[in-house]
Amino acid sequence: MIVRPRPSLLQLFFIARGSIIGQILPQLATVFAVSACVAWVHDTHPDWLPRFTSAPFTLLGIALSIFLGFRNNAGYERWWEARKQWGHLIAIARRFARQGQLLANAPPAGDPALRECLQKLTIAFAHALVLHLRPGQDDARVRAWLDPETLASCDAGRNRPEILLRMLSSKLAQACRNGTLSDIQYQLLEQSVGEMGAVHTACERIATTPVPFAYTLLLHRTAYLFCFLLPFGLIDALGVGMPVMTVLVAYTFFGLDALAGELEQPFGERPNHLPIGALATTIEINLREALGEVDLPPMPEPAQYVLM
Repeated sequence: MIVRPRPSLLQLFFIARGSIIGQILPQLATVFAVSACVAWVHDTHPDWLPRFTSAPFTLLGIALSIFLGFRNNAGYERWWEARKQWGHLIAIARRFARQGQLLANAPPAGDPALRECLQKLTIAFAHALVLHLRPGQDDARVRAWLDPETLASCDAGRNRPEILLRMLSSKLAQACRNGTLSDIQYQLLEQSVGEMGAVHTACERIATTPVPFAYTLLLHRTAYLFCFLLPFGLIDALGVGMPVMTVLVAYTFFGLDALAGELEQPFGERPNHLPIGALATTIEINLREALGEVDLPPMPEPAQYVLM
């Protein structure tokens, strides 16, 4: 996620990091080349070019803008829902840490070891969820919080976050059977575990349910046809200045399309994706502090204006 001060008017034209210009540069170069060829043919052999009025392009451009707006709204809704789910997970983890005082002060002497175990499993769950949504990353941050037996159970399964939640529920149930927790206390803690599971499921739903491919395909085809045919509709009106104007229009349409593609998958690793790694680190810091640790890592900070 891009985190930076508001740029000045001059900086707006030169900012590259976080911009989608790098992704659409080949398309823009192709549009410019086609437009330059059309301008050259119009100047040297005007009879070779088909004649188009600008009216069809005006109508198609309006329709395409509306469709791209709908697609960007759908993508942003997915991005924002994912951010709300992770914000909710932070709130649940903090509440679970506060509820852990029930174990620290439970009669007759409490069970601080169980409390610490539950907090470590919660930290491991947050980092495991990041790896579940971003496969292929190093799992050292998960392994650091698990004992060998728990780690072996996680490695044997396909869904680490779900395995860790089952372990949390199992330990709470065992504490209830042992009398460490009353029925009401058990229900409070188990409710928090259930809400973490709901966040896990919601994130999986977002990650595994893309925008319908037919809708994306229709927009891609329409945008490419519009941008590659536009030079023929503008050449009579703009002359040699037509390639510049065509590239500006293509930048808008291709840029909105590329941005919607990023927002549709909010758990990726591009600059505009969500900083779920930093959010998991925030959970780790909060829970370690709740356990009384003082040697804590620093809060996540953006590197070159990017927070991941």
